[in-house]
This record gives sequence, C-alpha cells and structure tokens, in this order.
Amino acid sequence: MEHDLRALDRLQLNVTRRLDGLLHGDYLGLLPGAGSEPGEAREYRAGDDVRRMDWPVTARTTVPHVRTTIADRELETWLAVDLSPSLDFGTVGMLKRELAEGAVAAFAYLAGRGGNRIGAVVTEGGPAKAIPPRPGRGGARSLLRTVTSLPRGEGAGDLAELIDKTRRHARRRGLAIVISDFLEDEDDPSDWPRELRRLAVRQQVLCVEVLDPAELALPDVGVIDLMDPETGATVEVQTGNARFRARYAEAAAAQRARIADGIRSGGASHLRLSTGSDWLRDIAAFIAQRRHLAAYR
Repeated sequence: MEHDLRALDRLQLNVTRRLDGLLHGDYLGLLPGAGSEPGEAREYRAGDDVRRMDWPVTARTTVPHVRTTIADRELETWLAVDLSPSLDFGTVGMLKRELAEGAVAAFAYLAGRGGNRIGAVVTEGGPAKAIPPRPGRGGARSLLRTVTSLPRGEGAGDLAELIDKTRRHARRRGLAIVISDFLEDEDDPSDWPRELRRLAVRQQVLCVEVLDPAELALPDVGVIDLMDPETGATVEVQTGNARFRARYAEAAAAQRARIADGIRSGGASHLRLSTGSDWLRDIAAFIAQRRHLAAYR
C-alpha cells in the first residue's frame, strides 16, 4: 500500500521531534565505532583492543599505551529493508510493516543529519531492489518515500539474498542496518548469518528485529484463526488452552534465541523493536548506550 505524502511527512516530523528531544550532544556518528584516523595516545585500560597498542609510546614511557582513533563523520549508510508479507501482522495498534517503515525513517534521519550518504536495498517479498545512496536529510526523505512506494511482491522474501545484495552495493566502508523480523520457513531456512559475517567484514552492522507481542505470547482470547501472510495457509487456534499457550511461548522464545544467536554469530549489533512499545525511545536508548560505551573505550 502506497503512503500519501502527508502521512510520510507526519512520520518524519514525529521522528525528528522525538529523536532530537531524546538525543543530545554533538554528532558522534549513528553507532560510534573505532574510526580510522589516528588520534592521541593514552594509557591502556582493561578491555582496550590490544591491536591498538602504541608500542613506541609504550617503550618510551614504560607504561602500556593505546592509540585512539577519530570517528569518521562522512560515511555511507545502507539500509537492508525486509518488507516481505510476514510483516503484515500486528495486534497492538500498528503492523510490523509500519514499525519497519518507522525504523527506516528514524535511522535514515539519524544518518542523514551528519551529511552521510544513505542508500537502501529493499525486498517486498520478491527480488531485492536497490535505491542508490543520496546525501543528507533530503536523501533520507527521498529514500523513505521510495521505500514506502515500492510495489508489493509475492511470496516470502529471501533474507540472505537481501543481505548479500546490500554487501555488493556497500562498496565503501560505513554502516549497514538490516531491518527485518528475521522469520523464515523452518523447512527451507537460508544461511543469513553467513551473509551477515560477510557484510561485517567491511561494514559496521546493526540488525533491527521488529516483532509484535503476540509473537512472543498468545493472549487468552478464545478461538482465533491465524493466517500465514506469505502462504495464505490458515489454522484455527484455541488460545483458552493454558498448556497450548505455554508451548507456544516456549517455541517462540526458542525461535527468538535462534535469531539472536544468528545475529551474534554474524558479528552484528542487535536492537529489538516491538509494536507494543515506544520504539523511538527504544532507538534513542540504544544509541545513547552505544555512545556511552564508546566514550570509555
């Protein structure tokens, strides 16, 4: 479903106001990393990367020192956006698709305000489509409009193919953000963690997992019909059965643990957003935490 421009403008305005109010301080990069330009030397602290040891200064002072680095400010950010049919689900006021589009708006804004170039690779349930990177807030606005106006595809999206195509387009060192629910056909799973590892060789990678509370625990609402949006298959479920709800919650927890393990093994950071929470506050809290940790490295 295409969005009208007024709805997108409202979304962007809400993102801008909320994030500007929640995040303070100078621009430090969306996800502060090690950087690449050499900075000053300082004494080694527990937890520092030994690969950054400054041996000449260490030898001269007889005290271990590491060489700090200056964070890059003009980087290229790529969004890998999964808008396949499994995201057409929501039980608490919004669909996962709408949450994913909100995450696109938020991260495009955060990256664009530093003047960085922003591009995207998007799947709507078919072959992934690339949107060339453009700089700044204008590029972020254009990207959001393009992402939300792409025609719907049919069938399940291929997450591994989406990540691989993002890697092929992200030739410059920078940041890659994968936005998906990470749900796949258990009978035919793809090796997306391997593609994450390949992407993380040159990119700093963040995986944004979108979910709905009903995907973690079923409420007791009697008999309901559930439909797989990617296959159209339906099943009748008796949610009043406490044993069934317990088995469902156990299976859901195991599924989310597998997703978290895949992201971790892929060398990526992990942010979980829910349709049932204040997702903009969750994004701001995540970034503030990363900035805090980076300040003590």
